[in-house]
Amino acid sequence: MRKSIALVFVTTLGLGLAACSSGTAGSASSADTTSAGAGGGATITVWSDSNREAALKDAATKFESETGNKVNIVVKEFNDIRADFLSQVSNGQGPDITVGANDWLGEFAANGAVVPIELGDKASDFNPVATSAFTYDGQVYGLPYAIENTAIIRNAALADSTPSTWDEMIAKGKAAGTKYPFLIQTSDQGDPYTYYALQTSFGAPVFNQNADGSYTTELGMGGDAGTKFAQFLADNGKNGTGVLDTAMTYDIAVDAFSKGESPYILGGPWMISDFQKAGIDVAVDPVPSAGGKDAAPFVGVQGFYVSSASKNSIVASQFLVDYMATEEAQTAIYKAGNRLPALTAAADKAKSDPLTAGFAKAAENAKPMPSIPEMGSVWTPWGVAEAQIIGGADASSTWTKMVGDLTTTINKGATGSSSK
Repeated sequence: MRKSIALVFVTTLGLGLAACSSGTAGSASSADTTSAGAGGGATITVWSDSNREAALKDAATKFESETGNKVNIVVKEFNDIRADFLSQVSNGQGPDITVGANDWLGEFAANGAVVPIELGDKASDFNPVATSAFTYDGQVYGLPYAIENTAIIRNAALADSTPSTWDEMIAKGKAAGTKYPFLIQTSDQGDPYTYYALQTSFGAPVFNQNADGSYTTELGMGGDAGTKFAQFLADNGKNGTGVLDTAMTYDIAVDAFSKGESPYILGGPWMISDFQKAGIDVAVDPVPSAGGKDAAPFVGVQGFYVSSASKNSIVASQFLVDYMATEEAQTAIYKAGNRLPALTAAADKAKSDPLTAGFAKAAENAKPMPSIPEMGSVWTPWGVAEAQIIGGADASSTWTKMVGDLTTTINKGATGSSSK
């Protein structure tokens, strides 16, 4: 469940849990092949959250019977994995493989915590957005298994469609006669991840992109486009229409929609089970444009990383590429979490579900969440500025100051670090 993307970055590196594999520090080399494949006998440890555990166990059983190698699956809380992994790998410990999100990649790569994965001919079997999201400096560092993005989740009993523009959607929401015409989680810290599709409809991406789709470290949300988005927040905030409200947290928004108090909520697949349990007949539609351009939500991609501290990185890669990059394994993960599979064959079957197809439709203009290290410094100031503007602060000056402060921070990091 993604309550706020910014929470992922509010972690500190401290003492990790006890080591879960026999690995020592070092990168993969041809020597690793001595424990792979036909020889068997290696044991690899995989960190997983509970949602992925069953699919991993099924793949591990087949892998063990066919190779003679063993897979030890350790279940952890997803929000704990990032900091624990970095801490343990820095000491030459930790798992051989961990689940993780693509926006962890910049930090992992900058710290030398992960090694590239060679997908070979299988690269073309994946959604290009998924492999792009795990690409850093031209190399793929993760085996993707799921894609997630936001969309408009609609109460079909209260609204028969979602209009293509913000103003039309709000008008239709008001016509439904419910307590709220529209819901979006905000809080006093803002939520740039959830708001991003609205922001990009003004032509104000967080970072600019190169021609090949890779992200630069140049902020793209400054200037006139960013200021117009900021004014949109003000116009719909405390001193405007009041549709946007910093008191609207994730839990309040989900509870209100579950009670039938709004025809529309902007959210992701992690919300669907709550609404279905509440008996809501839901549909999923693309996010309408607020600024005149296409609304492009973030695409978050989840996958598996191979640790640079693994002594058995060849075996680990074999398990991922040959046993987790299969339609069977990726379909099993999909059924556990409702995220669109990264493997195209599995995704095509998953789209037979209209809700999954709706999220896929909403992702047609989406952009991968930046995995560059600089992204870690952006989330909190960006979200706080959004919340301040919604709460009544001057739109132009608040937004301009946020962009200026972030530019200074990013430039200092670029000149002060040799690891980028």
